[in-house]
Amino acid sequence: MSLAINDLDAVAWMVSDSAVEYPAALAFMEQRAAEIRAGAAPETVWLLEHPPLYTGGTSAKAADLLASGGLPVYPTGRGGQYTYHGPGQRIGYVMLDLARRGGDVRRFVHDLEEWLIATLQRFNVRGERREGRIGIWVDRGPHPLGGRREDKIAALGIRVRRWVTFHGVALNVDCDLSHFKGIVPCGISDDRYGVTSLLDLGITATMAEVDMAMQGAFAEVFGRR
Repeated sequence: MSLAINDLDAVAWMVSDSAVEYPAALAFMEQRAAEIRAGAAPETVWLLEHPPLYTGGTSAKAADLLASGGLPVYPTGRGGQYTYHGPGQRIGYVMLDLARRGGDVRRFVHDLEEWLIATLQRFNVRGERREGRIGIWVDRGPHPLGGRREDKIAALGIRVRRWVTFHGVALNVDCDLSHFKGIVPCGISDDRYGVTSLLDLGITATMAEVDMAMQGAFAEVFGRR
């Protein structure tokens, strides 16, 4: 793991080179959020991958876990429903002090979406929001059943405790998309809506390139403060 911390007024970036078990990641986020709240640590963004697993947010429905396939399933305090995490998916856990950033949770969620959109733009991918559907979506053209086929390329789910955020975003780079068949991703079962990745779109990006794009886009959207 590499760690860059300049001072308490700058955002620290952590990048893990190997897969991090979910309980260990959660424990770190809890600790770091408490430290940020106490003024003992800087705001932090952690880029990592998880081994294959499912997580269920506070709105997860048991019926949406179709077949775990032996993968661990972790209930979690973030918002949202079921999602898959695994190798080839870049997780960005974001621990920011919203009290110092205006105290606007809706703006924070909007900025997370904007961060993902700006990251995808660096790979010439047009990511878009959709009313009533969480995450960032890619238009794949006309659907045989009518309307448009739209695939989700990035997800987000957050928790805010005493104005400090944790959890964050997940961007599909070159992950095994078949694992999403074990769940109803984010509770959306409409056949017109699927899941995609950069590789599925024909873009071969290394994780290091994705990290650089995410860091550059984050600076644009969130700035120093």
